[in-house]
Amino acid sequence: MKTLFTKMNALLLTILILSGCSANSFNDLFSSYSQQMRGVKQAQNQGNFQQAISLIPKRSSHDGSYNLGLLEKARLEYLAKNNNQSRKGFAHAYELIEQSQQQAKIELSRGLENVAAIVSNDNAVRYDIPLYEQSMLHSYQALNYITQQDLSGALVEVRRANQVQEKALKANSDSINKSLANANNEKFSIDNLPQQYPSMNRTIGDVKNGFQNAYTFYLSALLYESAGQPNDAYIDFKKALEIYPDNHYLQQDVWRLAKALQMTDDLALLKSTFPRTITKKNKHNNNQGKVIFIVENGIVEAKQETSLSLPIYTSHNDVRLYNVALPSYSNQLTVYSPLTLTYQGKHYQTEEIVRLQSLAAKQLQDKLPVIITRQITRLIAKEEIRQTLARKGGDIGNIFANIYNIVTEKADTRSWSTLPDSIQILTLNLSAGHHMLNIDINGVNKQIEVSINKNRQTLVTLNSIGAYVDYSVFNL
Repeated sequence: MKTLFTKMNALLLTILILSGCSANSFNDLFSSYSQQMRGVKQAQNQGNFQQAISLIPKRSSHDGSYNLGLLEKARLEYLAKNNNQSRKGFAHAYELIEQSQQQAKIELSRGLENVAAIVSNDNAVRYDIPLYEQSMLHSYQALNYITQQDLSGALVEVRRANQVQEKALKANSDSINKSLANANNEKFSIDNLPQQYPSMNRTIGDVKNGFQNAYTFYLSALLYESAGQPNDAYIDFKKALEIYPDNHYLQQDVWRLAKALQMTDDLALLKSTFPRTITKKNKHNNNQGKVIFIVENGIVEAKQETSLSLPIYTSHNDVRLYNVALPSYSNQLTVYSPLTLTYQGKHYQTEEIVRLQSLAAKQLQDKLPVIITRQITRLIAKEEIRQTLARKGGDIGNIFANIYNIVTEKADTRSWSTLPDSIQILTLNLSAGHHMLNIDINGVNKQIEVSINKNRQTLVTLNSIGAYVDYSVFNL
């Protein structure tokens, strides 16, 4: 009996070592990330960003969720307008992404992580920052540079954001097909999953993939145009419009630059595709500039844990039902009222350009085959351990193994959970000079003073989280 308990303690110690030797890493095995971040999100929802920062779980650089903690903190520092700290945090997260892409250097550490995951759960695996989160990292970093009036630094970041999406387009189909093949090799049909797994179809909506983000292309187009690079701006406006074709402000920007660059073929196509937008008022003249509102709404929803019973082939080639925990998102989207801008008796409203909640749900849906493959491997491995302990330790060993398996069966609910839920835009041509603009968002009324320069852009970034509303103004 003493030998059995010695082996059990050795097993737990091994798991702790493989998980990074930190209290937080071990806690991740038994407590979901969503639960750990609940207090952070509550403080963020109340606009208490410094308190939210203080509540982020402290993690060592060896922790599998260390990079995610950097993103959470940098985002909250951005909201708190601590832009230098935010910039340093995002720069550090980007360094880790670059390091992780050097595959030869991480194979050994990933092997150890996979061993820990097999005997525990996916929270023991290093968090891979999804592509939509990477593009948002670079977008916020670009805005951090804008606060320092460093347009060249901002352009570097939007180029990186675009590269993320371009690489993803090339790799996406091969990755999904490989994941499906892995799941099929484990004798589990992914086609059976929707019958039990909660639907996310309403949340995903019309999103084609989990990484193409019209907002990042739109932001890069604005910055390219401010830098006097209209051709680059036109390309990215078109990419944004391809993703979000119903956004009238994108339609207007593409039409405007198509005319300026004399894109004859594009003009003909745009005129037939968006005839109402082309004839819209608010046309530009030489004594005007443009005010651009980028409005962030809410906070992206956390992943939930869903328990399912799945039929799995064991190592003895018989089928058994196993309880598994999988991450999911709820199948509904929060409805946000558009920001209404009133100027000289006329009303203008924002239009959505990205729904990050939809990208998150689509990214999770595409990743499910990989998650399920790991689950199947883990279930079989845990069953082998249970049978071994049962043979050597009798009922006590069997009970110990069953308790451990139940307690550690936790879904990986990690994600960048302080991101906004929805981002909307509004553009308006105004005469050069100072203007007072009246805005209304979620019942909050504010007056915003903007300075418009001839043939230049004035950017207003606004955050609306619950009752909290704040903004910043930048002349580009």
